[in-house]
Amino acid sequence: MTATSLRGRRIAITGAGRGIGLATARELYRRDADVVIGDLDQASAAAAAATIGPGVDAYELDVSDHASFAAFIEKASAKAPLDVLINNAGIMPIGNFLDLSPATHRRAVEINVLGCVYGMHLTLPAMVARRQGHIINVASTAGKAPVPGGLSYCGTKSAVVALTETARVEFAGTGVDFTCVMPHFTNTELIAGTKATKLVPVVEPEDVARAIAKTISAPAADVFVPRVIGAILKSQPLMGRSLRDLVSRRLGAYQTFLTFDRDARAGYDRRIGKP
Repeated sequence: MTATSLRGRRIAITGAGRGIGLATARELYRRDADVVIGDLDQASAAAAAATIGPGVDAYELDVSDHASFAAFIEKASAKAPLDVLINNAGIMPIGNFLDLSPATHRRAVEINVLGCVYGMHLTLPAMVARRQGHIINVASTAGKAPVPGGLSYCGTKSAVVALTETARVEFAGTGVDFTCVMPHFTNTELIAGTKATKLVPVVEPEDVARAIAKTISAPAADVFVPRVIGAILKSQPLMGRSLRDLVSRRLGAYQTFLTFDRDARAGYDRRIGKP
């Protein structure tokens, strides 16, 4: 099947130096989109752009800093108005809640939640004025279900789910679309040292990238990757907490963020500044 062309769409992606962000940038570029990538590390952003192809703009971006985000949006919009903003940047500190430092909890909120809030707040005025645009926020299935060892992560991703849905309602009729993308375990650095939930496959960044590209062509409010996880999550409230907890424990979902290989995860923890 031929991929739907996105020629003429100018699309900015945060946290695109690696993982899902980089895979998405590649997929959108392959579909002829005009891609702009942002990353906290300017060198990583430039290196990522070089691997994608000519014409990809890359800028330094700290999504937790409003001034940095504003400068990114200004640069990203210099050649043409942004058609799509993909708020992808995020971190996943895990472990026993009481063992994590206040600074770690704060950083998760600043990047995962404020990053989306700032991106939307800075991008929406121009989109509303043009009466067209699309904001895609990358959350997680962890924003829909409890995962012990991920209190801050689940909380921040739940916030992303809520703010995306609320924005969809508040800005209905403005011509701007809103999508919340919720991937399950994805084979990136974020899951280093952890074990996946039984029966639900680990997805690749390219799977998420294709789902994002599809929703740009045909906007949807919610996108689950893999699709089956959406059906599972939607059925959980019908189970009741006791049955849900029993099933989740049997599948290993309640241990994956508590029992993990700390040595294998050390490199990622250092990169996100987790003590």
